[in-house]
Amino acid sequence: MSDPVRRPSPQSGTNVGVNLDLDLCLRALGTRDRRFDGRFFIAVRTTGIYCRPICPARTPKPENVTFFATPAAAEEAGYRPCRRCRPETAPASPAWQGTSATVTRALRLLGTESRVDRLADRLGVGERHLRRLFAEHLGASPRSVLMSQRVHFARRLLDETDLPLEDLAHAAGFGSARRLRAAVTRTFGRSPDALRHAARHAKSRARASGEAPLTMRLPHASPYDFAGMLAYRKARAIPGVETVDQGVYRRSVTTSAGAGVIEIAHAHDALTLSVWLPGTPDLFPLVERVRRMLDLDADTVAIGAHLAKDRALAAHVSRRPGLRVPAAWDPFELAVRAILGQQVSVAAATTLSGRLVERYGTAHPVGEKHGVPRLFPSAATIAVAGENGLAKLGMPGARARGLAAFARAVAESELSLAPAADLESAITAMCAVQGIGPWTAHYVALRGLGEPDAFPASDLGLRKALAPNGAKPLSEAELLKRAERWRPWRGYAAIHLWSSLA
Repeated sequence: MSDPVRRPSPQSGTNVGVNLDLDLCLRALGTRDRRFDGRFFIAVRTTGIYCRPICPARTPKPENVTFFATPAAAEEAGYRPCRRCRPETAPASPAWQGTSATVTRALRLLGTESRVDRLADRLGVGERHLRRLFAEHLGASPRSVLMSQRVHFARRLLDETDLPLEDLAHAAGFGSARRLRAAVTRTFGRSPDALRHAARHAKSRARASGEAPLTMRLPHASPYDFAGMLAYRKARAIPGVETVDQGVYRRSVTTSAGAGVIEIAHAHDALTLSVWLPGTPDLFPLVERVRRMLDLDADTVAIGAHLAKDRALAAHVSRRPGLRVPAAWDPFELAVRAILGQQVSVAAATTLSGRLVERYGTAHPVGEKHGVPRLFPSAATIAVAGENGLAKLGMPGARARGLAAFARAVAESELSLAPAADLESAITAMCAVQGIGPWTAHYVALRGLGEPDAFPASDLGLRKALAPNGAKPLSEAELLKRAERWRPWRGYAAIHLWSSLA
């Protein structure tokens, strides 16, 4: 059988991939500065290997290296990951965000839409144009980027879990062990069996039954304000569904494999994700969902530098480096929470959410063991409860009508809470539903749909936060004008301002 490992084509001179500065890369390579870890990758033509800038191996000669912005670009050129520095474990590169809004949205959808033509349709662009954007901003095709993400995810499962190879192949989205073997061998130059330590079958069976957790590391770029993230979630945790205790976030979830529990904690330079689920679900979209929920791929250094140009925000950015958007596990759940929170305090909204879950949520045994005994009710369940049932929970009749109408629109597919083609489309679609105004729509877009430029300008807290001490709050028009300079990160500015009020 022929060697399946691709070899890089010889090139002369020091080359740099898309959007990279040659001098910067060479200096960072010489100093092994950890601040550049994940920002670019070094490929050595004489060995066919690519590394992280912090790799402990001997520094290669400048004339033998090529720099790439992403692992996918390096692998598409025929290089395989270094076994010492493990580039597939580096924090997500800022390049994944792209400099194009279309590329950013495409990367957000890649984990759930593997066909390029369908992805292009969802983004409202042509397939050829989408491929051209990926080549321009990431140096690789959409399929190469997706395959790179999946094969690196498979490598992590091989290292960190005891899943049988066939189950692992399905969990990583390859469909069969044969495809997994081919992809892993082509990328890493070794078979899955050679990469993996001795299997622990007993633990594997326990994980498959949901009795023991499957635990994984979630690398992230520093800084990361995990304490601030937990504090924000603790104040808004839905009783019965979410808990924050002793530095750990835990919640019940519903997946294609059934009901389960996820737990997130901090460990050294990464977060840890523990999953209790029955069977062997497709873990790739679940982990991608958690990464979006924790906003792990945000380049907080660049975002903070942009926002700090406004003197009023500079102090907030300085106090909270590494601040992220605390996104929701489920956009519908977040939207319901936002509707319940209209014109009431955070504590009152939390109380109403708890009543809703207690009355209409579903109990599940896995969550019972971990202190999150109920699943958040579905749109169909809330729609059936109707205005009369919801009003009995203690909310005004108008809010009960609005919540019932919103749930009905989602249940009957009149409203989609999937990421839209652009922010304006998402806001327009939500505001078309009874009971949903611009504030709620922008709040859901920010924390539910992951729109970084969403900005609920009518929020009284935001208007107060920028007013001088004792002065009258800014008007909505004044705040919107001020916020123009914060684009495309107005959502991060909103989180900074809300945090300053706390």
